[in-house]
Amino acid sequence: MLEQTHDYKSIFLNNAPLIDTRAPIEFIQGSFPTASNLPLMNDEERAAVGTCYKNKGQEAAVKLGHQLVSGEIKQARLDAWLAYVKANPEGYLFCFRGGMRSQLVQAWLHEAGVDYPRIQGGYKALRQFLLQTIEQTLASHQLLILGGMTGCGKTEILQQLSNSIDLEGHAYHRGSSFGRHANPQPSQINFENNLSIDLLKKCQLDKKQLVLEDESHIIGRCALPVNLMKAMKSSKVVWLEAPLEERVERVLKDYVVDLQQEFITVKGEEKGREDFAEHLLSSLGRITKRLGSQRHQQLQSLMLTALNQTNLTTGFDIHREWIRLLLASYYDPMYHYQGEKKASQVIFKGTAKEVMHFLKH
Repeated sequence: MLEQTHDYKSIFLNNAPLIDTRAPIEFIQGSFPTASNLPLMNDEERAAVGTCYKNKGQEAAVKLGHQLVSGEIKQARLDAWLAYVKANPEGYLFCFRGGMRSQLVQAWLHEAGVDYPRIQGGYKALRQFLLQTIEQTLASHQLLILGGMTGCGKTEILQQLSNSIDLEGHAYHRGSSFGRHANPQPSQINFENNLSIDLLKKCQLDKKQLVLEDESHIIGRCALPVNLMKAMKSSKVVWLEAPLEERVERVLKDYVVDLQQEFITVKGEEKGREDFAEHLLSSLGRITKRLGSQRHQQLQSLMLTALNQTNLTTGFDIHREWIRLLLASYYDPMYHYQGEKKASQVIFKGTAKEVMHFLKH
């Protein structure tokens, strides 16, 4: 009998290479960070086999599958699996339930002289394991929430802690109306899978507390697991304080200087600048109702002036103006309100140095 494993924990802790033999459409919906999509069937072939199964039954569907994946097509896919196995000898392969597709790939590899282990239960079992990991982590660890005004440097604090979970990092979004990046966010399933793997790894540390940034239930388009959000709402809070001008400079760097360069790197100089400008203006447009039309027009005018300014120094000064105004008139009042609601949960307030010392000791 060919080898299979159900040691899902070791697979994720060791970042084991994985061959995902499902169709591309399944892979895009969600997989695992170390998985490569080397499908047994492409989307069209999978759809044809599925239709045949519904109309004529399993035996006819299996026969059709072998007809579709045969000859040069079969050889090309076998060559791709063999190349992957050679480059990643410590890996595993899987399909949706650990059934026919992965068994067939494993058998074809065996016939080619290579034994490669299959994951028992496939994608579904791995996914269920990760969802259970969230439950187990919440049952065994205390959460501590890091709060503070926009631009106070919460992410910088988290990056210096061994027991932190960067939710915005996993969501690839900064959480605000202006928070998206040049590249798209992960799928909801990939967000949850990556978050769960991070939790699993952090659970191996000899600490019973995990530090997370204060977030709403949606980060961009990624929704936090309901059980995690519930636990965060009732957790103790550490509040990070920073003066306004320090926050303005941090927002300028993150949301203007670095983000514009990110757009340019991804899309090229001209297109990058255009898309970055469109991003800023459309982000502002999404909060027009909360700002009021007069304040929105004021901020929009400053943004446009800054974006059209060829002198970098002058442009940055004008960017600082709209950032300062946006913080003072929109974000700060909102965070003050949220802070008052959580006042009874706050156990410490301080500067970055003071908060870091508190969290470490």
